[in-house]
Amino acid sequence: MPNPSQRPDATPPSPDGARGRALLARKWTYLLSGVVVIPLNREELDQELREQLEVICEALLAGTFDAVAVEQVGDKLVTLGYVGEPGLRCTLDVLGKGLLSLPEFRPVERFAEPIVAVLSALACGFLAGSQRIVLRQQESLHLSLLKAVRDANWNLKQSEARFDEVATSSASGIMIIDLDGRLERANTALAEMLGISAAELTGASVFDLVHPDSVQLLRDGMASVLEGTMDRFRQLQRLRRADGDIARISLTASLLRGADDAPSHFFLVAEDGTELMLLQGELHRQALHDVTTGLPNRQFFGTHLESVLRRADSTRGITLFHLALDGFAMVCNSLGRRAGEQLLVHVAGRLKTVVAQEKAMIARFDGDEFAIVVENSATTPDVAATAAKINEELAEPFYVDGHGVAVSASIGVVHRPPRDFDPAELLRAADLTLRRAKAGRRGQWELFHPDEDVEDRRVQLLAVSMAGAWERGEIGVHYRPMVDLGSDGNPVAGMEALLRWDRPDGEVLPHSRCIELAEQTGLILSLGEWLLRVSAGQAQWWHQQSGFDHPVSIGLTPHQSADADLVSRLVRVLEDTGLRPGQLMVGMPVAVLPMAVAADNLIVLSDMGVRTVIDDFGLGPGDVAAIEDLHVRFVRVARGLTERLASTDPAYVGTLMPRIRQAGATVIVDGIDTEDQANWWRKAGAGLATGEYFGTAGPPADILA
Repeated sequence: MPNPSQRPDATPPSPDGARGRALLARKWTYLLSGVVVIPLNREELDQELREQLEVICEALLAGTFDAVAVEQVGDKLVTLGYVGEPGLRCTLDVLGKGLLSLPEFRPVERFAEPIVAVLSALACGFLAGSQRIVLRQQESLHLSLLKAVRDANWNLKQSEARFDEVATSSASGIMIIDLDGRLERANTALAEMLGISAAELTGASVFDLVHPDSVQLLRDGMASVLEGTMDRFRQLQRLRRADGDIARISLTASLLRGADDAPSHFFLVAEDGTELMLLQGELHRQALHDVTTGLPNRQFFGTHLESVLRRADSTRGITLFHLALDGFAMVCNSLGRRAGEQLLVHVAGRLKTVVAQEKAMIARFDGDEFAIVVENSATTPDVAATAAKINEELAEPFYVDGHGVAVSASIGVVHRPPRDFDPAELLRAADLTLRRAKAGRRGQWELFHPDEDVEDRRVQLLAVSMAGAWERGEIGVHYRPMVDLGSDGNPVAGMEALLRWDRPDGEVLPHSRCIELAEQTGLILSLGEWLLRVSAGQAQWWHQQSGFDHPVSIGLTPHQSADADLVSRLVRVLEDTGLRPGQLMVGMPVAVLPMAVAADNLIVLSDMGVRTVIDDFGLGPGDVAAIEDLHVRFVRVARGLTERLASTDPAYVGTLMPRIRQAGATVIVDGIDTEDQANWWRKAGAGLATGEYFGTAGPPADILA
């Protein structure tokens, strides 16, 4: 039998062999990250596994098999993180098949036994590393248990000392009494309340200290706590002082339990009623005001807004400004939270200056948001002047730790709403108007328009109700033919899968509208995977029934394209449906390709054999350069450019088409609605096309019938 550690010399890998190793490492990365959780991003994991694969390949190609080096690879896998048995099984499966497919390890008969030996050494190293980690964890656990016992004893002593300190220094009276009501312990504050020393209080009955009219109330409360009908009770009580006066207090009582969880004592806290009333007043003020700026908070502002609406002048009305500071998060991130709080106080002062001559209330809402309601008068400036004044005041630098900071404000304005307008609806309208003002801009203001609000609410209602519609089966998948422009008769060369929402009210939302709504709520990830799964299954069914072997095309949204789990989702769909990668065509918008995650996803899909497409292709030089960089096989001309480019700049298109073909890509044209358009793009060199001219989207039953 040949010795697996002794091999004849082998030639170094060719460039194809190096590419094969890179692809094998990438496959190893994605399959391993799909079954285990490793605290590395995909780039880091891919680099690590490439290095380990090189070690394995060098061991196989060496004249003498170095088992130690390969065992260290297995040990290294353990140190990557939570690999475990699933990770080892995945690794052995990937390498067992993948190494035999590399060109430098052929013929298979020559390298099969060394590869088995290498995988065995890797598994041994993995087992040794796992055992070492388990022993280390056991030792750590043992030390932790010893430390926990020591800390528990120490904490018990500390707890008792802290309680003594709290009881002694507390301004509230503290009593510990037994279940019969005898005082076992009382602090100095209680003694001062009653004018009796703490020593004299020890052993006294708490019922003797309470006014006779309140004794039964106290007994009933203690009985309720003892019976478990309530955890604690709070009563206003009257205690008899040594000088004959009455001390009015708030008495709170709870139950103390022993180690066996049986009731052992009552714990009573007596608070002076006068101080409590002052405290309640302060808490009430704090409940209605922002702690940082001292301004009214949202709750107070909403109540005030209700009264302002009722008394508003019928002609001039009120104006509500809802502000958000632009760049506030940058200030906090760069200078710290304290600087952010100082900036909020500064902004509050500047806003007071703006409306100093008006009858107005300023409030701080959450985070960096403020609100101003102005009761308009004959001298009140118009909305534009007030908005400009706000940003003018905020533009003056405010110095924090030597840094001059200035911010702008985006503002949503509701001017002269009806007097019967609900305050909550008014705040909602101002908030939505603010979001519209902030959309892609800074330092701008927007005025509330009822018609825009109605449309915004309708769109938002569609977006949030889409999940329910999907569950009820209102959303389905239709298919549109993709034809081959380069062949006579425009034969079908693929099917494009599109969403369609048939609403109960008869409205039909097309694919573009469906994905736009799903993008807004994040539903696109699950809905997009469902579309992929349904269309892949349909393509497999067509193949089995009629031999249809052309691809099914899916267009991804920006959110899907940048999904870190996109490849894993697609692999699951292919495995579950049995569809070959080459039967799937996946497109990404050109706008997301500068994002590393999206570009990486596209490259991996291409390497897997999926037909990759750049959607919304602009036919620009930069777009053409991306074809080779990302291994793209198809580009889809944006629908809006299809007719415009053909009619306004045909020479430019004619010059660019050969460059695209030279880069190895086929041009897909969307939006072909007439025969003239089809003929023009056919002559220009386009390969595939879709559009109304070639057939509308329909249910699968109407396709390939």
